[in-house]
Amino acid sequence: MVALLLYGEHAQAKTPVSIELVLAVDTSISIDGFEYDLLMTGIANAFRTPEIIDLIAQQNGVAVTLFQWSSEVNEQHMIPWHLLSDSGSVLSFAAKVENVKRSVDRLFTGIGTAIGFGVRLIAENEFEGHQLKIDVSGDGRNNIGVAPSVSGRLANALGIVVNGLPIVTYSDSYPYDLTAYYRDQVMSGPGAFIEIADDYGDFSRAFARKLRRELSPVISQENSGPDVVLAAVKVVEEGD
Repeated sequence: MVALLLYGEHAQAKTPVSIELVLAVDTSISIDGFEYDLLMTGIANAFRTPEIIDLIAQQNGVAVTLFQWSSEVNEQHMIPWHLLSDSGSVLSFAAKVENVKRSVDRLFTGIGTAIGFGVRLIAENEFEGHQLKIDVSGDGRNNIGVAPSVSGRLANALGIVVNGLPIVTYSDSYPYDLTAYYRDQVMSGPGAFIEIADDYGDFSRAFARKLRRELSPVISQENSGPDVVLAAVKVVEEGD
Protein backbone atom coordinates (compact mmCIF):
# COMPACT_ATOMS: atom_id res chain seq x y z
CA MET A 1 0.00 0.00 0.00
CA VAL A 2 1.27 3.45 -0.85
CA ALA A 3 0.49 6.60 1.10
CA LEU A 4 1.16 10.00 -0.44
CA LEU A 5 1.30 12.66 2.27
CA LEU A 6 1.28 16.29 1.18
CA TYR A 7 1.71 19.29 3.42
CA GLY A 8 1.06 22.64 1.74
CA GLU A 9 1.85 26.14 2.88
CA HIS A 10 2.19 29.52 1.23
CA ALA A 11 5.46 29.85 -0.63
CA GLN A 12 8.32 31.89 0.66
CA ALA A 13 10.23 34.03 -1.81
CA LYS A 14 11.74 31.84 -4.50
CA THR A 15 13.90 32.49 -7.54
CA PRO A 16 11.75 32.64 -10.70
CA VAL A 17 12.98 30.52 -13.61
CA SER A 18 11.57 29.47 -16.96
CA ILE A 19 12.00 25.73 -16.39
CA GLU A 20 12.59 23.34 -13.51
CA LEU A 21 13.89 20.07 -14.95
CA VAL A 22 14.51 16.86 -13.01
CA LEU A 23 16.58 14.19 -14.77
CA ALA A 24 15.82 10.73 -13.33
CA VAL A 25 18.25 8.13 -14.68
CA ASP A 26 17.75 4.37 -14.34
CA THR A 27 20.81 2.67 -12.80
CA SER A 28 19.13 -0.59 -11.81
CA ILE A 29 20.67 -4.06 -12.04
CA SER A 30 19.89 -4.39 -15.77
CA ILE A 31 22.38 -1.63 -16.62
CA ASP A 32 26.07 -2.55 -16.51
CA GLY A 33 29.04 -0.23 -16.00
CA PHE A 34 29.67 0.36 -19.70
CA GLU A 35 26.02 1.23 -20.28
CA TYR A 36 26.04 3.57 -17.27
CA ASP A 37 28.99 5.44 -18.80
CA LEU A 38 27.08 5.76 -22.08
CA LEU A 39 24.12 7.29 -20.23
CA MET A 40 26.12 9.88 -18.32
CA THR A 41 28.37 10.76 -21.23
CA GLY A 42 25.34 11.13 -23.48
CA ILE A 43 23.63 13.52 -21.06
CA ALA A 44 26.81 15.56 -20.55
CA ASN A 45 27.51 15.84 -24.27
CA ALA A 46 23.94 16.92 -24.99
CA PHE A 47 24.29 19.86 -22.61
CA ARG A 48 27.62 20.79 -24.22
CA THR A 49 26.19 21.26 -27.71
CA PRO A 50 26.04 24.90 -28.89
CA GLU A 51 22.34 24.55 -29.72
CA ILE A 52 21.44 23.51 -26.16
CA ILE A 53 23.62 26.23 -24.63
CA ASP A 54 21.91 28.79 -26.86
CA LEU A 55 18.42 27.53 -25.96
CA ILE A 56 19.24 27.78 -22.26
CA ALA A 57 20.60 31.31 -22.72
CA GLN A 58 17.25 32.32 -24.25
CA GLN A 59 15.38 31.28 -21.10
CA ASN A 60 14.95 33.18 -17.88
CA GLY A 61 17.03 30.54 -16.12
CA VAL A 62 16.80 26.74 -16.26
CA ALA A 63 17.05 24.92 -12.91
CA VAL A 64 18.17 21.31 -13.34
CA THR A 65 19.06 18.38 -11.10
CA LEU A 66 19.94 14.72 -11.76
CA PHE A 67 19.49 11.61 -9.67
CA GLN A 68 19.98 7.88 -10.15
CA TRP A 69 17.26 5.42 -9.28
CA SER A 70 16.59 1.70 -9.02
CA SER A 71 14.35 0.31 -6.25
CA GLU A 72 15.00 3.50 -4.29
CA VAL A 73 17.02 6.71 -4.65
CA ASN A 74 20.44 7.10 -3.07
CA GLU A 75 20.72 10.84 -2.45
CA GLN A 76 24.50 10.59 -2.02
CA HIS A 77 24.86 9.99 -5.75
CA MET A 78 22.79 12.83 -7.14
CA ILE A 79 23.66 16.21 -8.58
CA PRO A 80 21.86 18.96 -6.65
CA TRP A 81 19.96 21.80 -8.27
CA HIS A 82 22.02 24.00 -10.61
CA LEU A 83 20.79 27.24 -12.15
CA LEU A 84 21.83 27.29 -15.82
CA SER A 85 21.87 30.58 -17.68
CA ASP A 86 25.01 30.80 -19.81
CA SER A 87 27.81 28.73 -21.30
CA GLY A 88 29.85 28.62 -18.11
CA SER A 89 27.04 27.33 -15.91
CA VAL A 90 25.96 24.76 -18.50
CA LEU A 91 29.46 23.39 -19.04
CA SER A 92 30.03 23.17 -15.29
CA PHE A 93 26.86 21.11 -14.90
CA ALA A 94 27.83 18.85 -17.83
CA ALA A 95 31.21 18.13 -16.23
CA LYS A 96 29.53 17.07 -12.99
CA VAL A 97 27.17 14.76 -14.88
CA GLU A 98 30.06 13.08 -16.69
CA ASN A 99 31.97 12.51 -13.46
CA VAL A 100 29.20 11.54 -11.05
CA LYS A 101 29.86 8.16 -9.41
CA ARG A 102 27.36 5.40 -9.77
CA SER A 103 25.20 4.42 -6.84
CA VAL A 104 26.01 1.02 -5.38
CA ASP A 105 22.27 0.29 -5.03
CA ARG A 106 21.73 -1.69 -8.24
CA LEU A 107 18.37 -3.25 -7.54
CA PHE A 108 14.97 -3.38 -9.20
CA THR A 109 13.09 -0.89 -11.39
CA GLY A 110 11.05 1.57 -9.31
CA ILE A 111 9.79 4.10 -11.83
CA GLY A 112 6.94 5.24 -9.60
CA THR A 113 9.34 5.80 -6.73
CA ALA A 114 11.59 7.83 -9.04
CA ILE A 115 8.73 10.06 -10.15
CA GLY A 116 7.66 10.58 -6.54
CA PHE A 117 11.19 11.60 -5.59
CA GLY A 118 11.27 14.02 -8.52
CA VAL A 119 8.05 15.61 -7.28
CA ARG A 120 9.65 16.10 -3.88
CA LEU A 121 12.73 17.74 -5.43
CA ILE A 122 10.55 20.26 -7.26
CA ALA A 123 8.34 20.89 -4.24
CA GLU A 124 11.21 21.57 -1.87
CA ASN A 125 13.66 23.55 -3.98
CA GLU A 126 14.36 27.30 -3.99
CA PHE A 127 12.98 27.97 -7.48
CA GLU A 128 9.60 28.98 -8.87
CA GLY A 129 9.41 27.57 -12.38
CA HIS A 130 6.99 28.51 -15.13
CA GLN A 131 7.36 24.99 -16.52
CA LEU A 132 7.90 21.97 -14.27
CA LYS A 133 9.25 18.75 -15.80
CA ILE A 134 10.46 15.33 -14.69
CA ASP A 135 12.39 13.34 -17.28
CA VAL A 136 12.51 9.55 -16.68
CA SER A 137 14.93 7.38 -18.67
CA GLY A 138 15.15 3.60 -18.28
CA ASP A 139 15.29 0.19 -19.93
CA GLY A 140 12.44 -1.68 -18.21
CA ARG A 141 9.01 -1.62 -16.66
CA ASN A 142 8.22 -0.79 -13.05
CA ASN A 143 8.56 -3.95 -10.94
CA ILE A 144 8.66 -2.65 -7.37
CA GLY A 145 6.93 -0.08 -5.22
CA VAL A 146 4.32 2.49 -6.18
CA ALA A 147 2.95 2.41 -9.74
CA PRO A 148 4.14 5.16 -12.11
CA SER A 149 0.54 6.17 -12.77
CA VAL A 150 0.01 6.91 -9.06
CA SER A 151 3.06 9.15 -8.81
CA GLY A 152 2.20 10.65 -12.18
CA ARG A 153 -1.19 11.79 -10.93
CA LEU A 154 0.49 13.47 -7.98
CA ALA A 155 2.91 15.21 -10.33
CA ASN A 156 0.14 16.38 -12.65
CA ALA A 157 -1.91 17.72 -9.74
CA LEU A 158 1.02 20.04 -9.00
CA GLY A 159 1.45 21.14 -12.60
CA ILE A 160 4.43 18.84 -13.25
CA VAL A 161 4.78 17.11 -16.62
CA VAL A 162 6.48 13.70 -16.80
CA ASN A 163 8.39 12.90 -20.00
CA GLY A 164 9.95 9.53 -20.81
CA LEU A 165 13.01 8.17 -22.59
CA PRO A 166 12.67 4.39 -22.95
CA ILE A 167 15.88 2.55 -23.89
CA VAL A 168 14.69 -0.27 -26.13
CA THR A 169 17.14 -3.19 -26.00
CA TYR A 170 15.22 -5.69 -28.19
CA SER A 171 16.37 -8.48 -25.90
CA ASP A 172 14.53 -11.79 -25.71
CA SER A 173 14.25 -11.20 -21.97
CA TYR A 174 12.12 -8.11 -22.67
CA PRO A 175 9.31 -9.44 -24.86
CA TYR A 176 6.97 -6.54 -24.03
CA ASP A 177 6.69 -3.22 -25.86
CA LEU A 178 8.65 -0.81 -23.68
CA THR A 179 7.77 2.15 -25.90
CA ALA A 180 4.05 1.53 -25.44
CA TYR A 181 4.58 1.03 -21.69
CA TYR A 182 6.32 4.38 -21.32
CA ARG A 183 3.67 6.06 -23.42
CA ASP A 184 0.78 4.55 -21.46
CA GLN A 185 2.17 4.34 -17.92
CA VAL A 186 5.05 6.80 -17.52
CA MET A 187 4.52 9.98 -19.52
CA SER A 188 1.76 12.22 -18.20
CA GLY A 189 0.55 15.79 -18.15
CA PRO A 190 -0.21 18.43 -20.81
CA GLY A 191 2.36 18.32 -23.61
CA ALA A 192 4.12 15.23 -22.25
CA PHE A 193 6.05 13.08 -24.74
CA ILE A 194 8.51 10.22 -25.05
CA GLU A 195 11.74 10.03 -27.01
CA ILE A 196 12.94 6.54 -27.93
CA ALA A 197 16.53 5.31 -27.72
CA ASP A 198 17.28 2.23 -29.84
CA ASP A 199 19.62 0.57 -27.34
CA TYR A 200 22.26 2.31 -25.23
CA GLY A 201 24.41 3.35 -28.18
CA ASP A 202 21.52 5.53 -29.37
CA PHE A 203 20.91 7.14 -25.98
CA SER A 204 23.08 10.21 -26.63
CA ARG A 205 21.17 11.09 -29.80
CA ALA A 206 17.80 10.45 -28.18
CA PHE A 207 18.61 12.49 -25.09
CA ALA A 208 19.86 15.44 -27.12
CA ARG A 209 16.66 15.40 -29.20
CA LYS A 210 14.53 15.22 -26.06
CA LEU A 211 16.43 18.06 -24.40
CA ARG A 212 16.04 20.30 -27.46
CA ARG A 213 12.32 19.71 -27.38
CA GLU A 214 12.04 20.45 -23.66
CA LEU A 215 14.01 23.69 -23.97
CA SER A 216 12.45 25.00 -27.16
CA PRO A 217 10.06 27.96 -26.79
CA VAL A 218 6.36 27.14 -26.61
CA ILE A 219 3.42 29.29 -27.67
CA SER A 220 1.52 28.62 -24.46
CA GLN A 221 2.13 26.59 -21.36
CA GLU A 222 -0.67 25.06 -19.33
CA ASN A 223 1.50 23.40 -16.68
CA SER A 224 2.84 26.44 -14.86
CA GLY A 225 3.85 26.12 -11.23
CA PRO A 226 1.19 25.74 -8.54
CA ASP A 227 0.11 28.66 -6.37
CA VAL A 228 0.76 26.65 -3.23
CA VAL A 229 4.22 25.24 -2.67
CA LEU A 230 4.63 21.99 -0.78
CA ALA A 231 6.74 22.04 2.35
CA ALA A 232 7.10 18.28 2.18
CA VAL A 233 6.17 15.35 0.00
CA LYS A 234 6.59 11.89 1.42
CA VAL A 235 6.08 8.64 -0.41
CA VAL A 236 5.64 5.72 1.97
CA GLU A 237 5.91 2.24 0.51
CA GLU A 238 4.78 -0.89 2.24
CA GLY A 239 5.52 -4.23 0.62
CA ASP A 240 6.51 -4.92 -2.97
